[in-house]
Amino acid sequence: MASVCDFYPTPVSRPLPVALAEGSPAERPAPAEPPSPTVPLTSLDDLWFQVSGTVCNLRCSHCFISCSPENDSFWFLSREQVREALADSVEHGVKEYYFTGGEPFMNRDILGILADTLALGPATVLTNATVLPGRRVEALAELAAASPYTLELRVSLDGTTRETNDDIRGEGAFRRALDGMERLVAAGFLPIVTCMRSWPEEDTPRVLADFRELLAGIGYDRARIKILPPLQMGQEAERTGGYRPYERVTRAMMEGFDADQLLCSRSRLVTARGVWTCPILLDTASARLGDGLDEAVEAPAVLSEPACWTCYRSGAICSNLPVGTETDR
Repeated sequence: MASVCDFYPTPVSRPLPVALAEGSPAERPAPAEPPSPTVPLTSLDDLWFQVSGTVCNLRCSHCFISCSPENDSFWFLSREQVREALADSVEHGVKEYYFTGGEPFMNRDILGILADTLALGPATVLTNATVLPGRRVEALAELAAASPYTLELRVSLDGTTRETNDDIRGEGAFRRALDGMERLVAAGFLPIVTCMRSWPEEDTPRVLADFRELLAGIGYDRARIKILPPLQMGQEAERTGGYRPYERVTRAMMEGFDADQLLCSRSRLVTARGVWTCPILLDTASARLGDGLDEAVEAPAVLSEPACWTCYRSGAICSNLPVGTETDR
């Protein structure tokens, strides 16, 4: 039988390797990592507003910024704060505006905010559609009719059955979202239905067919459906285990790559705590680019976060544009 000393020799019995003799692994500096690639802002085409902060009426198990009724790490934007950013946006040539959260319709100023925005350009609201009673939908239709620009509604629905959706979004969310969408369709809207892909990619055609059938049942025969790749951060990281160490964007990967495919090359996010690179990196302090737009447009986006890998692979995740082959065009 071998003795312990056969496996763990002491320094006295044989000399230390040169590296250990010069210092233990803990004492030696770690190898320097190459700097992350950066993306300059080529033009500020899209301006996003975290209009309800991280406050949401739902607790979705895949939320990448862990929004909930209790999460007030980012608070609501006031109508006046949005107005100030809108005024700055005109000088920077913004072409389109997006409103997200949390749940934007939890902001009491949202209708006034949209009225101010639609005087300047097209607007899109990302919503779970569970807080859209008839009177609010009527008010949205009136705003859309009075504006020369389009008002889009993007509705999150994470499955074509109550069981699938509510397992992610909470009990009752499926029925309430369908009711909200039915009111939107009846009022003349063509909402973009977005769904995080939680199934094998080869099943996407079947899922799209199921969505078309479901939406036809509420009178939506011209359904617009956008399938999104999962962002493995926040609550979703707890479900999937998060990103792997190699899932990072490197400088070599950016050689010859069209950076215009990345939202951060043409967009910024306004919050109650300053301006961020994009809505995905809200929980990342390094993504804060300044107090206002003038400062933020000068700073490049740094692709240092694992979520940047998803954008690199899939393209226009956040905007209304299709995402690769996963979108029903």
